[in-house]
Amino acid sequence: MYDYPQIADHGMVGDLQTAALVSDTGTIDWWCTPRFDSPSLFASILDSERGGYCRLAADLDGTAGATIRQLYLADTAVLVTRFMAPGGVGEVADFMEPAPSATPSSRHRLVRVARVVRGSLPFTLVCRPRFDYGRAPHTLTLLDDGSALFHGPGTDLHVQASAPLTLHPDGGDVTARFTLQAGEVAAVTLTSDISDHHSTRPLTRDEVRDSIEACRSFWHNWVRTSSYRGRWYEMVHRSAITLKLLTYAPTGAPIAAATMGLPEQIGGERNWDYRYTWIRDASLSVRVLIDLGFVEEAQAFRLWLRDRLDAGSSESGEPLQIMYRVDGDPHLTEEVLDHLEGYQKSAPVRVGNAAADQIQLDIYGEAADALAQAQDIGGVRGWQSFAGVLDWLAGSWDRPDEGVWETRGGRQDFTYSRLMTWVAFDRGIRMATAYSRPADHARWMGARDAVFNQIIERGWNPKQEAFVQHYDTDVLDASLLLMPRVGFVAPRDPAWLSTLDAMDRELVSDSLVYRYNPTASPDGLRGSEGTFNLCSFFYVEALARAGRLHQARYAFDKMLTYANHVGLFAEEIGPSGEQLGNFPQAFTHLALIGAALALDEELDRAGR
Repeated sequence: MYDYPQIADHGMVGDLQTAALVSDTGTIDWWCTPRFDSPSLFASILDSERGGYCRLAADLDGTAGATIRQLYLADTAVLVTRFMAPGGVGEVADFMEPAPSATPSSRHRLVRVARVVRGSLPFTLVCRPRFDYGRAPHTLTLLDDGSALFHGPGTDLHVQASAPLTLHPDGGDVTARFTLQAGEVAAVTLTSDISDHHSTRPLTRDEVRDSIEACRSFWHNWVRTSSYRGRWYEMVHRSAITLKLLTYAPTGAPIAAATMGLPEQIGGERNWDYRYTWIRDASLSVRVLIDLGFVEEAQAFRLWLRDRLDAGSSESGEPLQIMYRVDGDPHLTEEVLDHLEGYQKSAPVRVGNAAADQIQLDIYGEAADALAQAQDIGGVRGWQSFAGVLDWLAGSWDRPDEGVWETRGGRQDFTYSRLMTWVAFDRGIRMATAYSRPADHARWMGARDAVFNQIIERGWNPKQEAFVQHYDTDVLDASLLLMPRVGFVAPRDPAWLSTLDAMDRELVSDSLVYRYNPTASPDGLRGSEGTFNLCSFFYVEALARAGRLHQARYAFDKMLTYANHVGLFAEEIGPSGEQLGNFPQAFTHLALIGAALALDEELDRAGR
C-alpha cells in the first residue's frame, strides 16, 4: 500500500511528449505514455493500491534527524530529491531528455540517477507498473542482462538498473537494494516502447553525465531566449518551463494539465481529465509565451489551430470544438473508471471529457487574440480560414452557451462569452487593416458594435453596480477580470472600478479569488470548490492596471506563498491552503506570468 501524498508534494519531469509526477519521497506516481493523453503506467496518485508506482529512495525509515528536500536544478526540468541523514547525504535526479521533434515517438525514457555526496546511504527501488489505468494485467520477464521487461496491452516497460533486479515478494514486480558510498552513482532507466523490444545495456557513468548535461543544456538554451528581466525571474521562468513541458512538441498543442481526476474538493465529484488541448487555455498560454519572447511555440500552435479550422465543423456544428486531443482528434468520449478509488477516495475518476461537445463562444476571441500577437497570421490559407470563422460568427454570436467554466447546469447568455466574441471581431478588423487582408469590414464592425452595446445594456447590473456573470443574474464572475486586458474597458474606467470593488466584496477572500458562487448560480454539480488560482492572478493584474499597486503587490506576493516547494501550482487553493485539482495547471502558470508582467510594468511606470 502506498499512502497518498499531498497534490502539492510533487515535481514534474517530461520530454515534450509525455510527463511524469515525482513525489518528494522519490515516488513516480503518475506517468502516461507514449503521449500525455495515453493510458497510464503509474497512477497510484488515483489509487494507492491499483494504480502502480516506481519508488527510488534512500532508506531513512526510523533514522533520527533524517530529512528529505526536493528542488529543480535552476532553469531546467531536472528534478532532484535529496536525502539527508547523519550517516550520509544522497540524492535522486529524475529527468527525461526533451524530444522537440515533429515526429511522435512511442519510445520514451525516464532516467533516475542516485548518488551519494557524503558518507553512505542504502537505497531501495520498487517498480510496480499497472497498465491501462490499472485495468490490464501484465507479464514480467527477467532478462539475461539483468534488466526486466513488463509487457502490457499495446506497450511495454523496460527497466534497467545498475544493481541487480529481483522479483518483488508480492510477485509480478521488481525491486533492487544497494548501498552507495560518497562519490558513487547508480542509474535506473524506465523505457516505454510499443515496438519490438531490443535489450540494451545499462547506462555507464559517463553516459549518465552526458544525458543530464544534454537535458540541462536544452533547458538553459531555451530559457536564454526569454526577454523577461523583471522582479520575479525565477517564478516566471519556472512557469514558462512548466508551460513548455505541457506542450506536445510534434503538433505544438499545449495541454491544460498533466493529470486527470485530481479533485477540486476532497471526496467531491468535480474530478476531470485535463490532458487535452483547450482552444482557450492553449491560446492564453501562447499569448504569454509570446510576451516572454518565445515565438516558435506560437508559430507551432497557429499551424495546429489552422489545421483544426481546415478540418471543418465539429460534432456540435461549430467551426471549432472547445478541446481536442494533442493530435487534433476531436473524440474525447468520457467514461468513469470505477475500479479506481480516486485521490483520497475522491470518486468518480473520469477519463475523457464530455465537455468537448459543449458550445463555448469565448474560444473564438481567445484564439483571435493569440493570432493577433504575431505578424505572421498563417499566410493566405490561414487568413482565409480565420476570416471564414468570423463570417460565421457574425451570424452566430447572439445565443446562449455553456460558458468559460463549462458548467453542466444549462446554457446562459454569459457576459464573458459575449466579451470574447467582441474580441474576435475587434482583432479580426485590426489584422485585416494592418495586413491588407480581404474582409467583410462592414459586417464585422456591425457585429462588434452590436456585441459591445448588448454587454453594456444587459451585462451591467445596476443593483451590483458591476458587470455580472450572465444577463439573467446578479451573480459576479471572476472571468470578467479580463475586461480591461482585452481592451473592452479602460482599467480605470469608473464602471470597471465599480465592478472590481464588487468582486472585492463577494469573490475575494484574503487576496484569493473564487470563480463565482455556485450556490447563487447553480452549475449542475454537487459540492464546493476552492479559490481559483487563475482568477487570483487575473485579480493581481487588474489591480495593477487600475493603479492599486500596493494591493496588487500584496496579493501577488501572497499568491506566491501558495506555490509548492518547487514553484508549481495546481488549479485551486482549498480552505486550509492546500492545492487542489489537476497538477500542474497551465491556467495558473500562464496567469502568474501575465500578472508578473503587468505588475513589473506598472511598478516601473510608478517609479519613473
